[in-house]
Amino acid sequence: MTRAVLFDFYGTLARAVSWGAPVHEVLAGRGHHLEPAAYEAWQAEVYDGMDHGEHSATRDDYLAWERDRLRRLARGSGVGDDDVEELAAELHVALGDFTLAAYDEVPLVLDELRRRDMLVAICSNWGWDLDRALGMAGLDGAADVVVTSAQAGVRKPHPRIFELAVERCGVAPGDAVFVGDTWHPDIEGSLAAGLRPVHVWRSDDDHVSGLPPPLPEGVHRVEDLRGLLDLV
Repeated sequence: MTRAVLFDFYGTLARAVSWGAPVHEVLAGRGHHLEPAAYEAWQAEVYDGMDHGEHSATRDDYLAWERDRLRRLARGSGVGDDDVEELAAELHVALGDFTLAAYDEVPLVLDELRRRDMLVAICSNWGWDLDRALGMAGLDGAADVVVTSAQAGVRKPHPRIFELAVERCGVAPGDAVFVGDTWHPDIEGSLAAGLRPVHVWRSDDDHVSGLPPPLPEGVHRVEDLRGLLDLV
């Protein structure tokens, strides 16, 4: 029995229309070269499965940690102390400069799930303020529960973010479906956490290439979210 449907956000519910200047362009605009080692260290603190729960107690704590990481990235790329605060602030603005749009079928699918009395949740590897991105994509208020990696202190596929999401939904993992487009974080992660995964493989999407991975037992695949309605 499905009581809740949990969605990844980017690539599942919404796509990018545009992104702001990448890190290396912001640095180049100030006459600095992005050092690969500094960039790798900056990413590793979040993307390599590090538990950053100590920085996720509050929104202010998390934003302070984000800024501190950007300062270290700038210093590691040769930015002097006199300029590091201003450049870290510029990097922070650039990383938040994007435009998103929901996939066409999303409003219809979410409305139908609610009509069936299913709880709708979002569990996303994202910063603290996913509400802003949801509003931009026209999905403000679309979810009953929203959990981000910034709030959980870990990123998918870490089990803790899935545990927090189903706990906030008030359901058992086996009563929840998880829908996502990224194989290891979304599908393997949710399967290991006891949820029932559905893999979204949008073959006509620009960021999709190659062939999808083979499906393990208990995992379904859909071309877009309309296919989900036959599975719940």
